Amino acid sequence: MIDVKLSALAAGNAEQWKIFLVSRLPRLLAILCTGVGMSTAGLIMQQLCMNKFVSPTTGATISSAQLGILLALIFMPQSTLWSRAVFAFVTAILGTWIFVWFIQRIRFKDAVMVPLVGIMFGNVVGGITNYLAYQYEMTQALSSWLVGHFSLVMRGRYEIVYLVVPMVILAFVFANHFNIVGMGKDFSKNLGVHYNLVLFAGLTIAAMITASVVVVVGAISYIGLIVPNIVAMFKGDKIRGTLADTALFGAIFVLVCDMIGRVVIHPYELPIELVVGILGSMIFIGLLLYRLKHGRRSVRLQAASDSGCGAAASRAAVSQGGGESS
Repeated sequence: MIDVKLSALAAGNAEQWKIFLVSRLPRLLAILCTGVGMSTAGLIMQQLCMNKFVSPTTGATISSAQLGILLALIFMPQSTLWSRAVFAFVTAILGTWIFVWFIQRIRFKDAVMVPLVGIMFGNVVGGITNYLAYQYEMTQALSSWLVGHFSLVMRGRYEIVYLVVPMVILAFVFANHFNIVGMGKDFSKNLGVHYNLVLFAGLTIAAMITASVVVVVGAISYIGLIVPNIVAMFKGDKIRGTLADTALFGAIFVLVCDMIGRVVIHPYELPIELVVGILGSMIFIGLLLYRLKHGRRSVRLQAASDSGCGAAASRAAVSQGGGESS
């Protein structure tokens, strides 16, 4: 393990600059793109599916992308990273579409049933992936994409994740359309918005973001599930108003998890998937209990509300006193 020091970079040390440009900077950019992309993808899927528990993890998007990578390894053993990305894009889009088509055909009395169906569907896709991996002796080759980590991110191996940037920009451009579609098919038709077109366009954007991250980093769960929910608890459900906050918080969350993974057993490194999985599972349980108890009610800062009520009460008392004295 080689340390990069700011003093050496400032002094113009060629070796330190090479390590920084080849390894450290690409890793930082991959972390930021992963956090921004996965949280945005989760926000889009939750808005379009009208369910706060839907995400690339619970919507079989990540599992479908892994299946595409395996198919690329089987049928194109000499394939490049971009070729595998194409397979991952196709299977992630198809898997997400099938999941949404399925949940639209079934009426669920409880919102929690939707992500449970998605998890089961993802496990089916994962079972097919594992079977094919064992059948064609590709288990070891596939293992790099089963657990997310940034240890192999270097210049020339991560640039695909830059696709997150234009996809997030598209999501911001069509944010109002996603809001309208999230209110239902009849509401969309009344406002002149093509429901199916916007729905599948949004799901395609979310699937492509997820696939680009999985190809470079691997599977990272919970980011697209917990980050949009936490932001929505304080900022509301309007996607245009929360998209920037969700992307920023997602980037910070992944960066903090990566720092924890590098510090816990230093000089060794824990996979980011392990750290995010532990923290994400605990936060998800808390969100689940909160949603079951309070529904989609936003969090209000108690101190601010108390101070506001106190100020209003004092103003009322003053006005009342002034009225009596007059």
